Amino acid sequence: MNGAALVVPCYNEAARLDGAPLIALCEARPDLRLVLVNDGSTDGTLQLLQAIAARRPSQVEVLSLPANAGKAEAVRQGLLATLAGSSDLVGFFDADLSTPVTEMVRLLVIMEERKVAVVTGARVRLLGTDIRRLAVRHYLGRVFATAVSILLDLSVYDTQCGAKVFRRSPALLAALETPFLSRWAFDVELLGRLLIGTPAAAPVPVADLLEVPLGRWHDVPGSKLSPAAMIGTLKDLAMIHADLARRRRAVQQG
Repeated sequence: MNGAALVVPCYNEAARLDGAPLIALCEARPDLRLVLVNDGSTDGTLQLLQAIAARRPSQVEVLSLPANAGKAEAVRQGLLATLAGSSDLVGFFDADLSTPVTEMVRLLVIMEERKVAVVTGARVRLLGTDIRRLAVRHYLGRVFATAVSILLDLSVYDTQCGAKVFRRSPALLAALETPFLSRWAFDVELLGRLLIGTPAAAPVPVADLLEVPLGRWHDVPGSKLSPAAMIGTLKDLAMIHADLARRRRAVQQG
């Protein structure tokens, strides 16, 4: 095992990004590498990220994109940077820490114990959990999740939870080769690409995907994705469906 690397995409997060939990995450996992991606921020985000990295230079690095490219591309570039290293496990979570760092540690442990290819968090309100999500986001999320389940032919509850871990594989590298089509529904694209594979990279079996209910998740004010934008992501699914169909044909013909 060559450790793990997690990506944190950041756009104009200077006012709300708390570096203390990120440092605590590094202390809890000395084998962990953090890649903080500055997505062309126009406030003091870059300086804040550099200050966090200076506190733990052996584990934290900053990747700064020259212009705002959107969360999807920030995550993709960050994951490519982690895969350029030796980490066996890579993943990402949101800068607002709606998913606490303790939950990310738990997902990594589950990944290590279960030996699966993908572990993704799910915001499920169960007895004994602390999931706080605005009602409108929850219900729009259920509509979106139903559409995604049909599109991917996959029993998935919450593709859009920003807490995911992947095992290094040819399929993952191939899935990240080209930019995503959607700025916000890229999680769907990534899972779809993994399940399809390429002529040169075998697909990830459905049995190697694991969805884990989070113990704690809180909506944080200041989200970049408004309810109106969430509705807009439904339109992206048609575009994603067409792209995945094209990829599937390429595999069948290849």
